[in-house]
Amino acid sequence: MRSRTSNAERRTLNVERKTTNPEETERLGESIGRALEPGIVVALIGELGAGKTTLTKGIARGLDVPDLVHSPTFTLIHEHKGRLPVYHFDLYRLDTIEQIEDLGYEDYFNGPGVTIVEWAEKIQGLLPDDRLEIRISGEDDARDFTLLATGPNSQRILSRLAA
Repeated sequence: MRSRTSNAERRTLNVERKTTNPEETERLGESIGRALEPGIVVALIGELGAGKTTLTKGIARGLDVPDLVHSPTFTLIHEHKGRLPVYHFDLYRLDTIEQIEDLGYEDYFNGPGVTIVEWAEKIQGLLPDDRLEIRISGEDDARDFTLLATGPNSQRILSRLAA
């Protein structure tokens, strides 16, 4: 079940960041990962090659995940152990919404870990109201990140990042 928030809690907070190479993108991800709390969904939105997986690697490092993180090419989700469990969804190959429903996505979204969703725009209607949405754009190695908090929990996390 998706969490619901009141109109007052639905105010959004956003932070802009820029990186000039993949290493900086990973470092940005690492700082995001250090700030995350249980139950947060991180929704990544960007074109193919925008840097979603690079950012995810950094987020995982910030969550003390020791294993190599890569896109779950032939499966929709990988689970990793770290400071918090990390559930990494890559929806690039998602054909129908039923595929994600069959995975029991709500158990992940409402679970004790952090859920990172690449290609989150494919399931916009299923995402929780309170999430950290990260829009990525850019060209060559330079990237622009817009981090958007859509509820009280994600606002608390983004406030720590903005400080």
